[in-house]
Order: sequence, then structure tokens, then C-alpha cells
Amino acid sequence: MSNGMLVIAILILMLSLMAIRMPIAFALGLSGAVGIVLLRSFDNATATMGSVPFTQVASFSLTIIPMFTLMGMFAVKARVAEQVYQVAAFAFRKFPGGLGVATVMACAGFAAVSGSSIGTAATMSKLSVGEMKKHGYPLPLATATVAVAGTLGVLIPPSVILVLYAIMTGESVGQVLAAGIIPGIASAIAYSIYIIIASRRTKKRDVRLAEEAAAEAEASGESVLATTLARVGADGRTPESDIASHEVKGRRIQEASAVEKPAERLRDLPMRGVVRVMILFVIVLGGMYSGVFTPTESAAIGALVAGIMLISEMWREGPRAIWNALVDSLKETAGTTSMVFSIIVGSAILSSFFVLARVPRMLADGVIAWGLSPTLTLIILLATLLPLGMMLETISILVITVPLIYPVAMEFGFSGVWLAIIFVKLIEIGMVTPPVGINCFVVAGTANVKVDRVFAGVWPFVLVDLVVIAILFAFPEIVLWLPDMVRV
Repeated sequence: MSNGMLVIAILILMLSLMAIRMPIAFALGLSGAVGIVLLRSFDNATATMGSVPFTQVASFSLTIIPMFTLMGMFAVKARVAEQVYQVAAFAFRKFPGGLGVATVMACAGFAAVSGSSIGTAATMSKLSVGEMKKHGYPLPLATATVAVAGTLGVLIPPSVILVLYAIMTGESVGQVLAAGIIPGIASAIAYSIYIIIASRRTKKRDVRLAEEAAAEAEASGESVLATTLARVGADGRTPESDIASHEVKGRRIQEASAVEKPAERLRDLPMRGVVRVMILFVIVLGGMYSGVFTPTESAAIGALVAGIMLISEMWREGPRAIWNALVDSLKETAGTTSMVFSIIVGSAILSSFFVLARVPRMLADGVIAWGLSPTLTLIILLATLLPLGMMLETISILVITVPLIYPVAMEFGFSGVWLAIIFVKLIEIGMVTPPVGINCFVVAGTANVKVDRVFAGVWPFVLVDLVVIAILFAFPEIVLWLPDMVRV
């Protein structure tokens, strides 16, 4: 069997194992081991499986992953997300779609300390989906806003995905993290612009339908409320005829057409949440780029400070509550870290097979033989991340595709730091697209809604993301400007 046919067979085996719900780490490792056995020998495979797990995880630089994860867990328990959301809701209360914009900005702020997309989506969905529904936001828009804005957790530093990419490729961790700041802010602004446009369109539609209902009521002599409710339901369907349902939906229509009002005065807002985000951001990135801390040290100190913030936030609840929060944070960090490291080990075994089969070299020679320009070739290779994102988990996509695409991009002369952001943006799309858009399932489960309602609202956001990616691809200077200023 030729190397090409063997590689295809191993990829089919890997996808088949994932399809029967084998844990991803085992699917990757077993596929790689079978490939090495068929390509070389059983002894070669056992030697690889005996040495690769240790060599891959026995790296001091990998300690940054559990430290960033622990910092995020402490921030969650310290109610940072809730506090940032309250402040953002107050700040954007006069905007059309103000709660939606506040949700995006709160996700961006929380992403700056959590580094987790799933954690950001789960936390913010508890806080914001109910509030947006109460103020008349269509359910698909409300849930999709949280699901898509949650993806900022893997783009805005500190991001575990960006750190893992830097470790895999040998790029500077500091530069890769710095590269995510401007694209992350640009993505948040782009999402907010769409939400404002969609909210204005929805409000105009509600006003138009209410006016039409009023005109019909006046002509027929019926009550305005009953006619309006017969035309418009909160979920866009014709409501039942009973008057109790009419009254409930009438209140929702009134809420939909009203401007959101702040629930607190400025002096009553929990500004400590914003201050804590800024402190952690300065400690992690400021310490790293000033040269005071190494990236690993900055992550550890950030985790320590977040732990102190957790204790100070829960001080009034007593020692037992503090202890439980600390223990829960450590348990969740251990679980997440174990998952990440096991995938790293499994992917390393599969990557060993790819190297032995000369897959990177074959891929590079193949794309060069196409005779296409380097830019068009890279676009085609990166486009494969979109369908992969619909089927595989984020870290799995990264560890499978980076060893294949990164060498080709480097041979063509592209920047590895810039490539990291394009990778992550494309992976972000996979996190919200069916059938395995993990963020959509997280939001649906947390908000207790059907996942198809979430998927129905994400497609406009996907188009927004594609526009942002096209801009970042066409103008790499947007991504590289900040990393070039802070070489670490």
C-alpha cells in the first residue's frame, strides 16, 4: 500500500472512531499507532507510544495552560462575568439592541481573564439570555449572540488555544497572544454592529405590525390589544385565543418596543468586576511584555491574584463557601487540563505517523504542483478548517491541522503569528456551526432552549466572521502591528 493510500485509510479510521464516540484523545492515538504499525513495525509503534507521551507533556512551557485555566475558573467563581455584564448593560442601555451589545462586550471582557470559549458562553448565557428575552429579543438572536460572542474566549488573550498553537509551532507565546487583541476587539465591534442593525429591523417590524393592527381594530371596532395579539406573538407565531395568553404576549410586545432602562444607578454598579478584569489583564500581558515576567510566570501570578479576588468576593459568605469555591475551581481545572494534555498526547502519536509517512512533505509538493499562487493555495488549505470545525472539537482541529498546514505556510513565506489568528478565527466558526457547534449546545443547555433555535440565529454572525477574516487575510498588518511592537 502506498503512503498516500495508507494516510487516507488512517484518516478514515480516525473519523470512524470519533463517529462511534470514542474519546478524541484515544481516537487520535490509536489511529496513529495503527498507522505506524502498518508503515513500519509493531516494535516501532510501541517505542513511539512509550516515548512520545512523556516527551510531549514534560515541557515547562505547558504549565501555562493549567495556570490560565485556573485563573479563569477563579474569575468565574469570583462573579467577574456577572459584574462586568451589569456594567456593560448600563453603559449600552441607550443603544438599539443595547443588551445584545452589552452581552458581546461582557463576553470580550470576561474572555480577557477566562481564556475559555465554552466557559464564557456557559457563564454569559446564564446572565444574559433571560434578560434579552424579557426585553423582546427574538430567541435565535439572543442565544446566537451569546454563542458567537463566547468564541472571543479563544481569541482575546489569555487564550489556551493560542498558547497551544505557539507551543506546537515554536512561535513566541507573547507575540501570538498580542496578535489576538486587535482582531478580538474588531470581532466584538463587528458583532455589535450586526446586533444594532438586527434590533432596529426587529423594532421597526414590531411597530409596523402594531400600527397595522391598530388600523384594523379601528376599522372593525375591536380592541387594539386583542387585534395586535392576534397578529403578533412574542415568538412570531399566531397566539392562542385565550385572553390570558393575549395579556402575557401583549406585555412582551410592549417590552419589545420600549427602550431598555438601566436597573441600577451608576454609583450602584459593581465596578469592582471591571477593575478586576483590568488588573488581571495588566498583570498577565503587561508583566509579560514589560519583561518583568515570563509568559509562564505571568500566568501563575495571574492565577494567584484571581484566587485572592475570589476570596475577597466571597469573604462575607464564610470560610466554608470559600473552601468549596476553591476546591471546585481546582477540580474543574484538573479536568480541563487532563483533557487538553490527553489530546496533546494522542495528537503527538498521530503526528509521528504523519512525519514517518512524509505527509507534510507530500502535502507541500502536492500544492506546489497545483501551480497556484501561494496566497490562493493557502486559502484552499485554510478553507478545509470550516468543514472540520463542523465535525471536530477545537483542540482536535488544531493539533491535526497545524502540523500539516503550518510547514506549507512557512515555505511560502507567510507569518506564523498571523497564521495563528486566521486559524483561530476559522475554528471559531466551527464552534457555532452544526452539527457539532459546541458553543450552541452549551448555550442551548444552559438557557433551556432547543439547539435548532440557536443554530437558526448564528448564520448572520458567521457571515460577519467571514468578512472579518477576509479583512485580516487581505491586510496582515492589522494582526502583526501589535506583536511587532512587543517582541517577547
